[in-house]
Amino acid sequence: MKIHPHHPARYGQTFIRRPLTRLSVTASLRRNARGLMSALLCVTSCLLAVPTHAQPNDAMTVIATPAQPEAIELGTGPLPDAKHKEAWHSQYGSQFARNVTVATLTPFLPDPANASGAAVIVAPGGGFRTLSMENEGWGVAEALAEQGIAAFVLKYRLNQTPADMADFARAMEEMFSNTGRRPPRPEPAQMKQQLAPQLEDATAAFALIRRRADEWNIDSDRVGMIGFSAGAMLTMATTLVGEDAKPAFIANIYGPITSVEVPQDAPPLFVALAADDPFFANSQFGLIESWHTAKKPVEFHFYEQGGHGFGMYPKTTTSTGWFTAYVSWLRMHGMINESK
Repeated sequence: MKIHPHHPARYGQTFIRRPLTRLSVTASLRRNARGLMSALLCVTSCLLAVPTHAQPNDAMTVIATPAQPEAIELGTGPLPDAKHKEAWHSQYGSQFARNVTVATLTPFLPDPANASGAAVIVAPGGGFRTLSMENEGWGVAEALAEQGIAAFVLKYRLNQTPADMADFARAMEEMFSNTGRRPPRPEPAQMKQQLAPQLEDATAAFALIRRRADEWNIDSDRVGMIGFSAGAMLTMATTLVGEDAKPAFIANIYGPITSVEVPQDAPPLFVALAADDPFFANSQFGLIESWHTAKKPVEFHFYEQGGHGFGMYPKTTTSTGWFTAYVSWLRMHGMINESK
């Protein structure tokens, strides 16, 4: 039986929806681009499978685009040559966006009395074909805001998929059936081109936050980024090749952990991954070793169980503790007030 990587069955518990209170490239890549791009292609072909064994909330169900009154357009323009407009669907009790053609950033600001001055850009995953907006976006941002951190959900532009839901599901199933094929290993220039729209969106998000830092009570030197799966890859690419982004701290949650060439100004890195992750748990720990060898701060949590895509889903595995560990790590680095 094939189970979607974001399927609750991987975690032993079904998803309980959180109420949404607000919807409110110059560095060298010759060593790391091959591994990152290989992971990108794996993500693209792996992470969007349609389960062959359906359960009550497994089916992709078209939903209306939710109201996002606080979303701010990033000004990076519409996706070039896009033919299909943005569409949304629900699955596993969560909400997903696809065919995103215009990038936005949605603020989740903390109570001013508890604000620490730090900020985090949240990049959901979805293989650059969809975005897990609820489990890896809004839920994470709400939880960070409760800790006094200004959080911003990045809805970055995506590769186009069929407009019809049935065609989309079939295309994803076809991709899933081909995951055994070894992906090619393009040169650095090809990787830079492949992620160009997403890198532009991430860089624009950092620029917007720093431009409005005073308005949002943010220290422009304490703006970081956290990403999930494909969003983790975007986080790493932003750190390694995003010329002007320069995140103050980063988190890679069940993303690629292949070795990279660490820049001299590399920020502190937090990594969380489950040992039974079907995509990235068997690639050794090159990323962590690279950061450690370069004498840069790195913390790595390798959970016995959790599968892929656990995010903020409630579950019985110890991977649930990743967010608590992340908050403790942020506090250790001075990003959260000691009183919290």
